Amino acid sequence: MMRETGKSQPVGALRRRLVLEAPVETPDGAGGQLTSFETVAAVWAQVEWLSGNERWRAERPEQAASHRITLRWRADVDAGQRLRDGDKVFDIKAAGDPDGARRRLICLVEEVSR
Repeated sequence: MMRETGKSQPVGALRRRLVLEAPVETPDGAGGQLTSFETVAAVWAQVEWLSGNERWRAERPEQAASHRITLRWRADVDAGQRLRDGDKVFDIKAAGDPDGARRRLICLVEEVSR
């Protein structure tokens, strides 16, 4: 029997610990910007694979996989941020509250491997 938490996903569905990171830009001294990422929070999430493909970028092959990541609702998640699972990095392409109830947040992400 699955027990509901009353707030979001069934108990145990959010079982992967991911790190939410936000971009930070600093001047590079030559008129440009360097982008690094800083940790915002550690979150429990459910990661579901959606699709994958291979493409060429800068004359090099890379594999890209699309995932849906579900986590408890937070107001500070947006496209441009990323989620990290060890060496895996998931770039957030879109984030939204599917039913408007502020219970969960669905992030559509892309993981790129070079």
